[in-house]
Amino acid sequence: MAPAAASGGSTLPSGFSVFTTFPDLLFIFEFVFGGLVWILVASSLVPWPLVQGWVMFVSVFCFVATTTLIVLYIIGAHGGETSWVTLDAAYHCTAALFYLSASVLEALATITMQEGFTFRHYHENIAAVVFSYVATLLYVVHAVFSLIRWKSS
Repeated sequence: MAPAAASGGSTLPSGFSVFTTFPDLLFIFEFVFGGLVWILVASSLVPWPLVQGWVMFVSVFCFVATTTLIVLYIIGAHGGETSWVTLDAAYHCTAALFYLSASVLEALATITMQEGFTFRHYHENIAAVVFSYVATLLYVVHAVFSLIRWKSS
């Protein structure tokens, strides 16, 4: 396995140093909050099915892609190649943009909930919106630091 990168390095970490370097440490929180968004949106009712479909797509796509990337980083599949730094930056920028759009749409759908929905549904949607915005913030921070790493590589 390749040696672990330092926090400020321009290479990707491998092995369990993924859990100790920043911004790669954010993978854990993206995984957790993305999973919570997925669960909450899947269990809630949204007035517009198209919105729920987009939010589900974004949460499942990002959950699976984040899981895949973290596993590939742990096993050292990147081999220290700079193309993986580019992939990391591109993925996190795309994920941040996707999550921002999903968060805004989920918030809009929650605000416009009217008759036919219980308080339980409303509260589930509020929780989904909050966790979605937390996931968005995590992806934006990770994207910014991934772009800095990409620029210095």
